[in-house]
Amino acid sequence: MSQDFDLIAEYREDQGKGASRRLRRQGKVPAIIYGAGRPPRKVSLDHNRVLQQLENESFYSSILSIKVGDKSQAAIVKDIQRHPAKRLIMHMDFQRIVAGEKIKMNVPIHYINEEEAVGVRAGGSVSHLMTDVEVTCLPKDLPEYFEVDVANLDMNEMLHLSDITLPKGVEIPELAQGPEHDQAIVSIHMLKVAAADEEVEAEAVPEGEEAPTDEAPAAEGDAEKDEG
Repeated sequence: MSQDFDLIAEYREDQGKGASRRLRRQGKVPAIIYGAGRPPRKVSLDHNRVLQQLENESFYSSILSIKVGDKSQAAIVKDIQRHPAKRLIMHMDFQRIVAGEKIKMNVPIHYINEEEAVGVRAGGSVSHLMTDVEVTCLPKDLPEYFEVDVANLDMNEMLHLSDITLPKGVEIPELAQGPEHDQAIVSIHMLKVAAADEEVEAEAVPEGEEAPTDEAPAAEGDAEKDEG
């Protein structure tokens, strides 16, 4: 079960870009809550509080408790709009959840034992092809993250979605679409620079030939003098 996070929000009636700009100047984040068969409601949240919560990776894949007035609503984050240049949250979307209804969420992937991986010890580098994966489950079964051990991953090998150990009640929709959707999530390959250096070294001295020495060959004139 993922962590619990509490947010306090206020209903807002003003709409439009002008209203949203005013809220931001007041240190608020405009947002909307929808779902669970109820009408969508526009709300605002304290920007600094939201920013603080967003620093925790678990916030993105957790069940949130959003209190509006004297009532709390269980919800998940569905979208976050950020300012392209400033540390500013422009807008947020929340989806209400119902305990007995499945939800669709992206859950982070944590890769462990990278430095001890067989391929890394052989000079390879780990590439994270996926950092999160979409799952479906009941709210009570939502995992905080998936842990993937790469210790036994060798050079030029990779792990796939099917290699993720899923808790009971959690499914990856992509896998239900067939084997061709079993995407790679992590791999180990030789660094391009290192591989190129090895090729250059191999080509520098063709097989059966000796490497050139630092001693310069005698000039033709010198050879004639020696013969004379």
